[in-house]
Amino acid sequence: MLRLIYLLRRKPELSREAFQQYWRDQHGPLVASFATTLGIQRYVQVHTIDDPANEAMANARGGMEAPYDGVAELWWDSEHALEHALADPLGQAASAALLEDEGQFIDFATSPLWLAIDLPQVNPPGPEPVATPRSSWIKLMFPLRLLDSLGFEDGQRYWRTQHGPIIRSHAAAAGIARYQQVHRVPHALEAALRESRGTQTPAYDGHAEVWLDRGHLPSSPEARESSHRAIEDESKFIDFKRSAMWFGKELVFIDRREWN
Repeated sequence: MLRLIYLLRRKPELSREAFQQYWRDQHGPLVASFATTLGIQRYVQVHTIDDPANEAMANARGGMEAPYDGVAELWWDSEHALEHALADPLGQAASAALLEDEGQFIDFATSPLWLAIDLPQVNPPGPEPVATPRSSWIKLMFPLRLLDSLGFEDGQRYWRTQHGPIIRSHAAAAGIARYQQVHRVPHALEAALRESRGTQTPAYDGHAEVWLDRGHLPSSPEARESSHRAIEDESKFIDFKRSAMWFGKELVFIDRREWN
């Protein structure tokens, strides 16, 4: 499946609470109403939460970009499915309606978006964890930019083949229930989506997702060692100053994957 990642910063005149309320109560249902027209198979909002761990994680990496206010995640069956939806007149009308509504609460210039594919790393059998607002689950979002010295392809390769196994080996000690790498895929549609919004912030090279149960976070020496080892290896391929990380809660508006 192909995923659209859309990191959101709110318009300056809005509080985070007002931004998230409009996004949840007004825009979310609007997206859902166009799901069939646009061929959307899954749509999730990840709402950023204020948590002391956000700053602690950034400080442990020598300082990072400020967390975004949220992340919109949309899935299609394939590149062809997305291209077909956006080429259809009904799809174009739906996209225009969504773009107009986005202008009510999103700061377009500072909200980057890109297309990506999922590469599961820790993915146990059974139901996927979902960090719903009333659960103890939290979702770590880590949009990252690779070191210029590595380049895009070599950086993504290191992330996938070297860093992934390290995190998998420490998953139990760190309390990781699920870990997924989401790698950016350069695509012509990205430029069109950015141009229609006047996006200025460059896309990230991908992001990592980790699901944790806040009610059962380990505090053992093994957990501390796993965190140290992860950061040590991240520094070999991630530009921390141009990356960000924070915790959020998930709102699932559409999930049609089981219908396929």
